[in-house]
Amino acid sequence: MGFLSRLFGGKKETDTEEIQIVSRKPVGKFRVEGVTYILGKQVLAGIVLDGVIYPGYKLRDGGIALVREIYIQNRKVDFVVEHDQAALLLEGKLKAEPGEVIKIYQS
Repeated sequence: MGFLSRLFGGKKETDTEEIQIVSRKPVGKFRVEGVTYILGKQVLAGIVLDGVIYPGYKLRDGGIALVREIYIQNRKVDFVVEHDQAALLLEGKLKAEPGEVIKIYQS
């Protein structure tokens, strides 16, 4: 972004785009067992109840958040499947509580 556009009210770098759901049918479910924050990003720990979760998929419940990274036992993985215990690093925030089931949507 150029100097003049910043000076005269162009789009700021800190502005974020609204995350939207593309698919209408959920492709999976995730039960939250814990919520924490790492460097300002929300992390949900829990179990995949149904389906497959990939980075780039979206979670919807009390807001919408994008799955940025997935971890199993402190190792980054490409996807998780049903019955996997995992941590999802999110972009955006959800109002999630332990025991809550969240729907996963394909982006």
